[in-house]
Amino acid sequence: MKKFYRFLILLLAPVSLIGQQPPVTNQYILNPLSINPAFAGNRGALNIAAFYRKQWVGIPGAPETMTLAMDAPVLDGKLGLGLIVVNDRIGVTRATQFSSNYAYRISMGDGMLSFGLGAGLITTNTAWSDLVVLDPGDEIYLSDSRAFYVPDFSFGVYYSYRNYFAGLSIPKLLGYGFDYPENKYTLSVDPGQYYYLFNTGYLITLSQKTKFFPSVLFSYSPGDKLLYEVNAHFNLFDRLWVGASYRSERSVTGLLQFSINNQVKAAYSYDFDFGDLRTYTSGSHEIMLRYVFNYRVEVVNPLIF
Repeated sequence: MKKFYRFLILLLAPVSLIGQQPPVTNQYILNPLSINPAFAGNRGALNIAAFYRKQWVGIPGAPETMTLAMDAPVLDGKLGLGLIVVNDRIGVTRATQFSSNYAYRISMGDGMLSFGLGAGLITTNTAWSDLVVLDPGDEIYLSDSRAFYVPDFSFGVYYSYRNYFAGLSIPKLLGYGFDYPENKYTLSVDPGQYYYLFNTGYLITLSQKTKFFPSVLFSYSPGDKLLYEVNAHFNLFDRLWVGASYRSERSVTGLLQFSINNQVKAAYSYDFDFGDLRTYTSGSHEIMLRYVFNYRVEVVNPLIF
């Protein structure tokens, strides 16, 4: 059975890596820039974060993702710039994505409205020769693919007002399909296939040392079912974040983040799938380490992890 699941993952890998539906993981809570380019610069200072995600532990060939993300405000906060580099491994397929993000920020009294645009490039290739074949002679068909390069664009709007925020984004403006006879990817622009993400939340002060932060994420595409995620996190002593998320795709996530000091943060999250995959995997793990440069108390937004 494990061989079957490995084959299934390998078969789907070239298509799933750069499909029009964005991979939404719990990373978006710690790194909203991954789903909305308008978030660039909202932390108020230059910061850099590294992520590592091991998905579906126990299934051979399951995805592994490494992410490097950074963003900063410039021009007195009127503009936000961001950069994300993602390296994905799914079976014998490798993909690397480079995304630059630009946000134009407008002050609205105590609130801030940002419009964002993301532009990048995805490169992917598959090492078919690394597969172990079952039928003698099939090795001649397992020649490695050449490297493919495809563009990537995104759009988003982000608004924050004191303890409230809301964001709307389209993480993929281009659709991709692989043409096997021509051995190439084809591009398409079809709003009917877009995934629209809406993310909102509100920070509630329970006491001087305890805050409660509920939030939701909705993912919608015309002709497809509505997906949602409900999050509930507590901030303790302005130092520790702890909470959980429920995803409509039948998974639960636990998250823990600790601020070592005002500049260094470390986080760990665990996903447990209670759908059909639970028989084959013990869950998914993700860790994060973030460093904030030029820390100043007055720029810290209470909504930001």
